[in-house]
Amino acid sequence: MKADDSATPPPLTLLPDARAARPATTTPGTDPAAHPTTVTPAADPAARPATTTPATDPAPTHGPGRPSLAPGLVWGFLGVLAFSFTLPFTRVAVATLDPLFVGAGRAVVAALLAAVVLLSTRSRPPARRLWPRIAVVAAGVVVGFPFLTSFALQTSPAAHGAVVIGLLPAATAAVAVLRGRERPSRLFWVASIAGAVAVVGFTVVSPGGFGGLHLSDLLLLGAVVAASVGYAEGGLLAREIGSWQVICWALVIAAPLMAVLTGVSLVAHPLALTGVGVDGWLAFAYVSAISMFLGFFAWYRGLGIGPIATVSQMQLVQPVLTIVWAALLLGEPLTAVTLGGAAVVVACAALAVRSRVTRASRPRGAGG
Repeated sequence: MKADDSATPPPLTLLPDARAARPATTTPGTDPAAHPTTVTPAADPAARPATTTPATDPAPTHGPGRPSLAPGLVWGFLGVLAFSFTLPFTRVAVATLDPLFVGAGRAVVAALLAAVVLLSTRSRPPARRLWPRIAVVAAGVVVGFPFLTSFALQTSPAAHGAVVIGLLPAATAAVAVLRGRERPSRLFWVASIAGAVAVVGFTVVSPGGFGGLHLSDLLLLGAVVAASVGYAEGGLLAREIGSWQVICWALVIAAPLMAVLTGVSLVAHPLALTGVGVDGWLAFAYVSAISMFLGFFAWYRGLGIGPIATVSQMQLVQPVLTIVWAALLLGEPLTAVTLGGAAVVVACAALAVRSRVTRASRPRGAGG
């Protein structure tokens, strides 16, 4: 009776479906292939555009879209907050420890932490083609910046170094523009050059004059170049292998060199454990675990979300924060020259970052 009821009203619609479905179920080879094609022939034309559109939508909105900017800036600020303590704590560390030991030893400690993370997560090594780019990151942020700042801060106050390092946002944006094949506006280059002139002018009018520019400030400018390259390249790599993987593998690849340099420092300047003090070891622990390791987790995640030049704008607050920490922790005076130099450098860097032009080649290369 139920068969008669179901057969009379809807036989014309159910019988074709049932007959089309029966050969698909009787033949197991065609069941997985025929079942989706018979059940969703009408839904396929609607489903396929629906799947292709969302697949292409997140790509444009992930880059220039406003929703993705907020998390990138938040992660970037967390990284900048961690880095803002680096110069004051480096100055505390080099007061009692050899600068070579501070620059190389903190990378060795961070490399041990990175090895633990990579082994515990069973991370596979990156593709062979990515290792040269990881080496660039290691040269910039594992070797270059720590070494140059460690030796510079032997004679330069942390607040003074913060103003020079204040050029880093514009430098990072410039590398991101060149590395990302973008067309920078004329205003971008004017602001970048003005920032460089402001940094040189600040070092000239500061105590020490051209002598300071030739010694510690030259090292700090070199640290800016090294870090900007490492930041920009690391931000691009974070989109391919992940944020924390970038710094972990960069530390691993630089570990043998840094271990040798740490050994050289220990032989040349044996550690007097009683003469270092708690403050020196705590400062060394911070620059090793936070500045050299955990801070990059947040920073490269922010740069990976990007855009790199926009997220690098968060570095504009780093000189201000560093000057405040140097005054509070080290008792360094806040002079009018320091505050004025910081304001000019931050203004030039902000103008350089904001005047950046969007990408020109990617919309054309839609095919790949």
